[in-house]
Amino acid sequence: MDSLDNNISPVVFTNKAQCRDCYRCLRQCPVKAIRMINGQASVDPEKCIACGTCIKECPQGAKQYRNDLEKAIRLLKEPFPVAVSLAPSFAAFFTKSERQRLPSALRKLGFAHISETSIGAHPVAMASLRKKFVDRSSICTACPAAVSFIRKYMPELTRNLLPVASPMLAHAAIIRKKIGEGARVVFIGPCIAKKQEADSSEGLQKIDCALTFRELAEWFERENIKLDRLEESPFDDQPDGQARFFPLPGGLTRTASMGSDSLIGDIVAVSGHAEFRQILEVIEKSRVKMFVEPLFCSQGCVNGPGAPENSQLFENRREVIDFAEQHPGSEIVKHEADEVVDASYKPEKAPEETIEITEEAINRVLAATGKTSPADELNCGACGYNSCRDKAIAVIRGFAEIDMCIPYMRRLAEQRTDRIIETSPNGIVMLDDKLSILSMNPAFRKMFLCSEAVLGKHISYLIDPEPFEKVLTGSENLIEQTVKHQRYNLIVHQIIYQLEIENQLVGIFVNITGNRQSIEELARLRSKTIQQAREMLEHQVKMAQQMAKYLGESTAQGESIIENLLKLTESEDEGENRRKGPEWDIFTSK
Repeated sequence: MDSLDNNISPVVFTNKAQCRDCYRCLRQCPVKAIRMINGQASVDPEKCIACGTCIKECPQGAKQYRNDLEKAIRLLKEPFPVAVSLAPSFAAFFTKSERQRLPSALRKLGFAHISETSIGAHPVAMASLRKKFVDRSSICTACPAAVSFIRKYMPELTRNLLPVASPMLAHAAIIRKKIGEGARVVFIGPCIAKKQEADSSEGLQKIDCALTFRELAEWFERENIKLDRLEESPFDDQPDGQARFFPLPGGLTRTASMGSDSLIGDIVAVSGHAEFRQILEVIEKSRVKMFVEPLFCSQGCVNGPGAPENSQLFENRREVIDFAEQHPGSEIVKHEADEVVDASYKPEKAPEETIEITEEAINRVLAATGKTSPADELNCGACGYNSCRDKAIAVIRGFAEIDMCIPYMRRLAEQRTDRIIETSPNGIVMLDDKLSILSMNPAFRKMFLCSEAVLGKHISYLIDPEPFEKVLTGSENLIEQTVKHQRYNLIVHQIIYQLEIENQLVGIFVNITGNRQSIEELARLRSKTIQQAREMLEHQVKMAQQMAKYLGESTAQGESIIENLLKLTESEDEGENRRKGPEWDIFTSK
């Protein structure tokens, strides 16, 4: 979660686990309060006006707002009465029967006082009429997002803001005057900017907690409160006049016109941030004095970012109008004291940037994305910024990244693809549907001994076209084979396939000549080695046989010699004994 330095959590933040690097929040944010870091979008709370545009626009649900439900539950546990100020747009999001039971549901939660915020709308409308400026255009202050935008991004127009509080703050003051200054007030509506307005409120106009209708639905579900099971009951107070029209464009002036129609020719009611910015530019440049009633959300509060999901804008508008017409308020004018609606506004300029923005720095960033002349600046807005220069300034300030430029990244990807093809060790050739050569890489030219001069010629000029013809006619979708191109003394593993959308053929050739020759040489060496081994074996067998023969003959001769020697020895012994006489015989016999 993005964080602030103070103890109040930011109203709008990014769930980074769900952020998917699409830049949609940045494109839609009217004040560019989104900082991009490594493809992740985070909300800068000092720049954010809490309009909730990014929350409505984020397709992944990564932009979220602060949930104050636990804070409201804690308030009800305190020893003080807690009141509800219910935005008049509630009529758009609840059926007729649910509206009649809604006060019962809120009392079941523990609230001591339940009334509509439009009770504060009537005195606000009358005070706006009464306090309009004579010497300059007047800008109504009911919409907190519109007020915050002017104070931060067009501070010179702060003097045009009427010194009137919003209906929410005026209603809080009315409630406290009615049930006691110690009362706590919880606002419930479709607006997220009300949370930011509540954070800075004080005194009688203090809003202790601001919830959205989505948070209220969550609360009902948690407490198992079913509106259709509750009895009907009225609100504790009723608004005056036509104040229930207040959440729609022109609602303030319709409420105020009860006693006067003098402003009709000067009134300008605008809704949506695009119309709002346009009218501010007119006020800034024109001397025409207008009474401007702005609502930052298109078609007003019925299109607020905190409205229930799947609600239909123009059906919401119709429901509010029908409810307001069928339930007109009291004709009695009340709560017009200045202290109820009094307010003052000072410029709150967005934080100054400490980094110096120079033309040289801007040009460096532009050049980094291939924009070296004004003609290169497409101003396509894909990055989220209205112009390439705005994006370059954001890069310098640390709010954007170089690679957010989609055309630049596309060109870079194409260049990388071309680079891969150009440097590939495999031969690559592309043909048209007539088998004419469209392009080829250096490896192909080297393999088939050709140059760029063959571009436009039929592939048969270099190699056999048959595999390409088979793929072109559709008889085969892909051909993968090993072919020997005798003409080039080349053996390749070639793959042929078709690019159907482009109606082109691609041939990829992997040179395996060296591998094939090595395999053949190894086979020859293996065969020769086996032959030599066989010859050696035969020779050894013959040698063994001959040696055995020689050993046999030598052994027989040895035996004969030994026998003759033994015989000779025995003969000599007998002769000697005879010479020594009988005594020797007797001696030797012992």
